[in-house]
Amino acid sequence: MRPLTDEETRTMFEKLSKYIGENIKLLVDRPDGTYCFRLHNDRVYYVSEKILKLATNIAREKLVSLGTCFGKFTKTQKFRLHITALDYLAPYAKYKVWVKPGAEQSFLYGNHVLKSGLGRITENTAQYQGVIVYSMADVPLGFGVAAKSTQECRRLDPMTIVVFHQADVGEYIRHEDTLT
Repeated sequence: MRPLTDEETRTMFEKLSKYIGENIKLLVDRPDGTYCFRLHNDRVYYVSEKILKLATNIAREKLVSLGTCFGKFTKTQKFRLHITALDYLAPYAKYKVWVKPGAEQSFLYGNHVLKSGLGRITENTAQYQGVIVYSMADVPLGFGVAAKSTQECRRLDPMTIVVFHQADVGEYIRHEDTLT
């Protein structure tokens, strides 16, 4: 367990800023204590400093997980967000997409969101902007990347992809053996 280097921190914050913008500082400076990001086995964990101090008593080889896994660094040093970060990203999301009840299941199976399944979209969402996907009942389902801007979505064919799938809560079941 070690702190992130400057390059790793920059890469991770760039990815997070696609989804929550300047609200990254709200993740670190919380009213219930100070939180930080730590790297362990190429995975980035979001953990309170109180728990981090207690974890120093455990050997690195024995430590499996600590805090919430936000994502991992690939072998090419790109950062990939995990679905476990959704609960922390959703309250601070700048751009949101709501899917119709009929399209929820399709999204939860790992498919992209089509125009026919789009319920609502935040105004002024740019193309290739990170978005949090919600059900119509405001339950966060996952996140993805907007394939089209808000303006383009208004005049699209119903079978056109509007959100590229990146992660969804169905991954808890599909990939339960690899999620930590």
